[in-house]
Amino acid sequence: MARRVIVQTLVWYGVMGLLLFVPAGTLHWPGAWIFLAEMLGLSAVTGLLLARHDPALLAERLGSPIQEGQPTADKFLLISILLALAGWLVFMALDMRFGWSDDVPVLAQALGALSLGLSIWIGYRAMRENSFAAPVVRIQKERGQRVIDTGPYSHVRHPLYAGALFFFIGVPLLLGSWWGLAPTPAFVLLLAARIQLEEKTLRAGLEGYDAYAARVRYRLVPLIW
Repeated sequence: MARRVIVQTLVWYGVMGLLLFVPAGTLHWPGAWIFLAEMLGLSAVTGLLLARHDPALLAERLGSPIQEGQPTADKFLLISILLALAGWLVFMALDMRFGWSDDVPVLAQALGALSLGLSIWIGYRAMRENSFAAPVVRIQKERGQRVIDTGPYSHVRHPLYAGALFFFIGVPLLLGSWWGLAPTPAFVLLLAARIQLEEKTLRAGLEGYDAYAARVRYRLVPLIW
């Protein structure tokens, strides 16, 4: 399992590196190197920690993004999100190449790196609390899925997506692309659509979810939604 984590992490961020450096037309992009190093390191560490503490969840998260029992709508949504992420990276690389953005101050880039780290930390906390935090929308009957209402799940119903908000803000700042912030509302809308689909599935198939949703009112951001 640990070997699989390392291999998939290297492949995933190798592809990200290609999406960044090839369109940018240069390897002289410190923000991109820091982004890849931070993501590679944190992802490897969290993956290895899950391999030790929750190998069943890790096996789920290392699986295919298209699975049996997954609603067709979620398949399209997940593919759309992955394609949008790839296009987003290419867009920021082109920003770097053609200089569309004004210079991003070093302080803002540092805040981007901190935001990125916070995103990974929130995601890890959510996964440690919820052994059923699979990457696809489905009821995991074979694993005895139940409602989780502790830890970050006592504040919002979808803390993994809440952590993703920091990712969408942190990455453009770290990469030095003001224009990279522009698609953030579109990503929020994609997450909101997936949350609605996930909640429909959970309310229909997971005992106790309606009562949990009544206790924890907010889906993504406390006091907002």
